[in-house]
Amino acid sequence: MKPSDPHPVGETIFAVGAPLALAILEMFHPHVHEVMDLEVGTWLAVHYAQIPLFPLSALAMLTLVRGRAGVDAWVCRVAMFVFATSYVAFDTAAGVVTGILVRAAHASGSPDVWRAPIQTVWTHPIVGGYPAPFLAVLGSIAWSVGAVAAAVSNKRAGSSWPPIILLAISGFGIGIFRTHAWPGGPMTFGGLALSAGWLLRERARRPESPRVNAV
Repeated sequence: MKPSDPHPVGETIFAVGAPLALAILEMFHPHVHEVMDLEVGTWLAVHYAQIPLFPLSALAMLTLVRGRAGVDAWVCRVAMFVFATSYVAFDTAAGVVTGILVRAAHASGSPDVWRAPIQTVWTHPIVGGYPAPFLAVLGSIAWSVGAVAAAVSNKRAGSSWPPIILLAISGFGIGIFRTHAWPGGPMTFGGLALSAGWLLRERARRPESPRVNAV
């Protein structure tokens, strides 16, 4: 007998759609060579969209451990909370704030006057965008830990190896490439979208033991 699931289709659409939207968005994320030369319009559009999509993608990861009470499932939940909070804070400062300041600098007609304040934000060791701000590193590690924990939880629940391996490997995309722009972000969030659809399809097709209600 299959487990009772009131919204299997909606859950799958959300679990695939949120990270897939983020993966596509990250393909348009500009790479920074000189912060004062940003494509500000694209930069700000991407970073405004990322503010909701980062936590939504973390919630998508949590659908893979919904109802499970094991240590691995709880590690995933804690890791996704850390990722969502740290990455939104980091991306708001390094992305949105930096973009607004660069736009204002060019609009002022004296961009060089703004260079030092902008660089102060951009190179800030906690919320900056370069070279390895604490919140970005913390968020990247949390995502990797959460992806591996979700993979372990699903394997223990009877999932097949291919989506498990895909989920675990894709969780290291941002960390390996040191960016959530192309290729790190699309690999990470696209991998989650594909593996989530695969895992939830398998879950819907197999019987499961009674689950403890949990997020």
